Amino acid sequence: MPAIDRFVQLVISGFLIVGVYQFYFWCQRHPAFPPREFRSRLDDLIPYRPRWVWIYSFLYYPVIVAVNWCVTCSRHFLYVALSFVLLLLFQMIFFVLFPVSVPDQWRARNLRRGPSERFLALVQRFDDRSNSFPSMHASVAMLTALHLFPVFGVWAFSFPLLICLSCLFTKQHYFWDLPPGVLLGWFTFLLFRWIYVGA
Repeated sequence: MPAIDRFVQLVISGFLIVGVYQFYFWCQRHPAFPPREFRSRLDDLIPYRPRWVWIYSFLYYPVIVAVNWCVTCSRHFLYVALSFVLLLLFQMIFFVLFPVSVPDQWRARNLRRGPSERFLALVQRFDDRSNSFPSMHASVAMLTALHLFPVFGVWAFSFPLLICLSCLFTKQHYFWDLPPGVLLGWFTFLLFRWIYVGA
């Protein structure tokens, strides 16, 4: 693929990522019902490890952008981009109609004692406690891994594994946010394959 095409795709990817967050924040401001909490004993057993925020944020976006080097042509890129838009629409339905938030006490653990906690506090300043279920980090990571699989094989699935662990250790998500997030990413990929192959 010509270098100029790769560059244009990178620019479009950047706009998609920035644009997605506008819809994400809109859902936080417009839930149809009061957010509920899912806290369980399992969540209480999972320790708070703020250093995982570097995986949660700094690994997350570069790997998503890396999908650009796995697409085979402009048509492929368009349908891959469509898959992420479809996933956003599915997530928005959950965020608006089934709002879930993590407990205030979890965020109170962040005492801003070092670079990791200060960066996590910055993330939390923009990312409210709601939009928890299903985990968008988990669903996007799974969809991304499935797009990366033809190039990286089973190693691609280390990405959603690390992202899910970071969701738990930073206390950004309940455990029960993660399996539905992974399944939603997988379902969206199947839908992508059906549309892409059939188009």
